[in-house]
Amino acid sequence: MGRLTVSAVPVLNDNYVWLIRDPDSGETAAVDPSVADPVLQAAAADELHITQVLNTHWHPDHTGGNDGIRDATGCTITAPAEAERVSRIDRIVSEGDRVTVAGAEAVVWDIPAHTSGHIAYYFEDAGMIFVGDTMFAMGCGRLFEGTAEQMYANMQRIAALPGDVRIYCGHEYTLANARFAAHAEPGNSDILRRLEDAAALRERGLITLPTTVAEERATNPFVRARDVQEFARLRSEKDSFR
Repeated sequence: MGRLTVSAVPVLNDNYVWLIRDPDSGETAAVDPSVADPVLQAAAADELHITQVLNTHWHPDHTGGNDGIRDATGCTITAPAEAERVSRIDRIVSEGDRVTVAGAEAVVWDIPAHTSGHIAYYFEDAGMIFVGDTMFAMGCGRLFEGTAEQMYANMQRIAALPGDVRIYCGHEYTLANARFAAHAEPGNSDILRRLEDAAALRERGLITLPTTVAEERATNPFVRARDVQEFARLRSEKDSFR
């Protein structure tokens, strides 16, 4: 097995589909495909063979491409049970289950709150975690189907990983999140630096992800909240922040 690499396929308005591949064999897993065609085109352009789809939660902007990709490639779909409301799932996974991509193993985490069955895939040896819509660069997901207590626990669990672990999330929200973070912690120079960096990258049409655990510890107000009460206040403020 070669070293895994990850690339982004931008789709819809601000979604990313992540392609995890073994460069030697071309074996590839697509994470959270919103739609099928751009993902299939990106794989074909790089001579990649999609053998798996990994979903983090059921929302259609993360699962809508499942069936089209499986029809085109014969791949298997791995997902939490809640994704069955959108497409047929070949393997249902939850906390502690193991998933193998091109010889690399990921452990599944249950991280509910954005949706009740939301999961993450943590590739410990590769130093990367795919968190869907639970954590974003400098932000976190909305509490659609869970509680502030659950989401705060998720933030702390992810933030406890080694600082160099790369975090792959589902949307390009970094600039908006950085603006809120600067509002929440106006004296944090690390946040101001990231705000400038994110603005420069987006002005050039470039991706701001992945982020890292160390960056989130330093600049994500939802990670840095002292307790669940502060987290809940920040999440409520962010819901209406413009």
